[in-house]
Amino acid sequence: MNAESTPTDLFGLLNVDKPAGVSSRKIVNDAQRLVRPVKVGHAGTLDPLATGVLVLCFGRATRLVSYVQQQPKEYVATFLLGMRSETDDIEREVVELTDPPVPTRQAIVATLPQFVGEIQQRPPAYSAVKVGGRRAYKLARQGNSLELAARPVTIDAITVLEYDYPRLVVSIRCGSGTYVRSIGRDLATTLGTAAVMSELRRTAIGDFRVEDACDGNALSLELVTHHLAPPSRAVAQLPSVTVSEADIERLRNGLKITSPNASLTGEIAAIATDGQLISILSNTGDQLRPLRNFV
Repeated sequence: MNAESTPTDLFGLLNVDKPAGVSSRKIVNDAQRLVRPVKVGHAGTLDPLATGVLVLCFGRATRLVSYVQQQPKEYVATFLLGMRSETDDIEREVVELTDPPVPTRQAIVATLPQFVGEIQQRPPAYSAVKVGGRRAYKLARQGNSLELAARPVTIDAITVLEYDYPRLVVSIRCGSGTYVRSIGRDLATTLGTAAVMSELRRTAIGDFRVEDACDGNALSLELVTHHLAPPSRAVAQLPSVTVSEADIERLRNGLKITSPNASLTGEIAAIATDGQLISILSNTGDQLRPLRNFV
């Protein structure tokens, strides 16, 4: 951002460290009040219990939310073994099991490979998954008994960081759509017990890391305008092409441009020589057509 920029010029991403006890929506609303009429969205909801990386998208970058959500995520999660709750965390009443088994660290480590790779995972009943057009957590709060269908998720790694029964701390690297609460629940079930999640910190989404994040309790217009990351970081996982001024003008008018590489497939980021995200393109043989324009 330059000194002449005004809130209406905002187009970028803000890495925020969400504090515990507030919803992701509240952080978005706080940011929205600072930059109206600029739109604000967020990628990857965190429950009120959770803290850590929440990426806010400003202006035209709200059209990039799904791309940020596709990036790999990293968490540090704390589970309490031998306990269960309706929500699989400590947000609802926690019930201690009677004389549950106490697994060894070795047993826990030996079980972890079952949860790495592409696995079938059942979301918690208290989740944002839609059932018949309604959020599961709303139905669960009304007393409906829900058993959500399992779905494929990708977990790249799980590592035990600390274990002092009943407290188990693990690091997790996973793909989009993974419920960390479910990992703890299913891991404990495999060990013949139960678990609730007591803490969750998201330490990264893609290259947005928590150590570089802004304090979610201290958002201000100055902070937003001086810490916006370029929109191109939302599509870092896509192949990219550098486009000329002539190409940019054609894309601006919805026209195709010549592809520099016919082997490119899927979605492609068009980046100007100054690093600005211009468009997201698709390959049509020897030409690239704009799917989403940001100019």
